[in-house]
Amino acid sequence: MVSSESVDRNPDRSAGEGRIRGVLKLLLFAKITALAAIAHLVVPLLRLSGFRHQGARVSAWIFRRWARWSARVLGARIEVEGSPPSPPFVLASNHLGYVDIMILASQIDCVFVSRADVATWPVVGYLVRTVGTIFIDREAKRDIPRVLDLVDENLAHGRGIVIFPEGTTSDGSTVLRFRPPLLEAASRSGLPVRCVSLTYRTPPGSPPANLAVCWWGEMTFWAHVLRLFRLPGFVAKVSFAPDSIREVDRKRLATAAREVVLRHFDPIPESRSDLDTDSTPSTVGEEKT
Repeated sequence: MVSSESVDRNPDRSAGEGRIRGVLKLLLFAKITALAAIAHLVVPLLRLSGFRHQGARVSAWIFRRWARWSARVLGARIEVEGSPPSPPFVLASNHLGYVDIMILASQIDCVFVSRADVATWPVVGYLVRTVGTIFIDREAKRDIPRVLDLVDENLAHGRGIVIFPEGTTSDGSTVLRFRPPLLEAASRSGLPVRCVSLTYRTPPGSPPANLAVCWWGEMTFWAHVLRLFRLPGFVAKVSFAPDSIREVDRKRLATAAREVVLRHFDPIPESRSDLDTDSTPSTVGEEKT
């Protein structure tokens, strides 16, 4: 006679349940994203009709709801420490992958500075373009002045800006060195920089967060998406630091901001598993979202 406990621990059954869960979550996420994209069609109409500010508010409202609903679909339990800043602000965060955008957008109304090719992603690309995401070509230094001008423009209109000064994603074992260029707008205007720390945990028996939630190194996008959606859920810890950093020199500002993030950062334990080969990358720091 086979006990219920032994059946529950059957790896084949668990894998099958994970695949079914992943498909159902992916379908629901696609539906939510498509509905949000359709709702966003009203935003250009408002802007063309002269209601530019109303269009921006509607766009931010839709994007934040999309982020919250998407986080629920993924089974994300968001733990928030501290209070988020009030706009206008520059918020510096460590970067663990594309999930960061969803988690942060569920908590604050903001404009992200993101890598350029995100704009071409199916459906999601349209969504992030509509909400005014500032896209940067990190391979071209000449693109930085254009991006900084857009950051200045958004700050002047009272919006909050979220940047990822590491310039890449990591496995969450530490916070990489902050690069100064994107902090230029804050340093030259004297606007204080606020900081936020992100970390993730997966439940016992699930693939570790550094492989299933963080997206870094040689991981391929779609393989990681499927792994993420198969999870029964995960914990996202968002720690808003109370510190307001003012510094004219952008290099010292980058160093100080990283130190603040580190003080509130909970490292994700390094772990390996028998996942497909692209889930155990050999390098940390290859550019992602």
